[in-house]
Amino acid sequence: MKQLTKAEEEIMQILWDLEEANVATIVSHFPEPRPANNTVSTIIRILESKGFVSYRKEGRGHIYFPVVEKQEYSHQSVNKLVKNYFDGSFKSMVSFFMKNNDIGVNELESILKEINKKEK
Repeated sequence: MKQLTKAEEEIMQILWDLEEANVATIVSHFPEPRPANNTVSTIIRILESKGFVSYRKEGRGHIYFPVVEKQEYSHQSVNKLVKNYFDGSFKSMVSFFMKNNDIGVNELESILKEINKKEK
């Protein structure tokens, strides 16, 4: 699966939330200052060529929808992060976040509970 640029990922986050939308609706979900419709339209065409988005015609316009599920992309992105920055070790990643105080004890206990559920 191809990686997304920051701009592409922003549009995908909006489409994943909305499930489907035209360009004007996507633009309206950006914070101010909003990008131009032409900019969003161009990025959507790139997402289409990468296989992340498809569309259906509706009247004179298009309604766009994600083809790749958010969970699928998230899984691939996290695995790439672990591989590239933590030598493939999830333990190293968790240790990194613990050392940098990004994960508290309560969150770690919650993670451990989830791991234990999966092992059963």
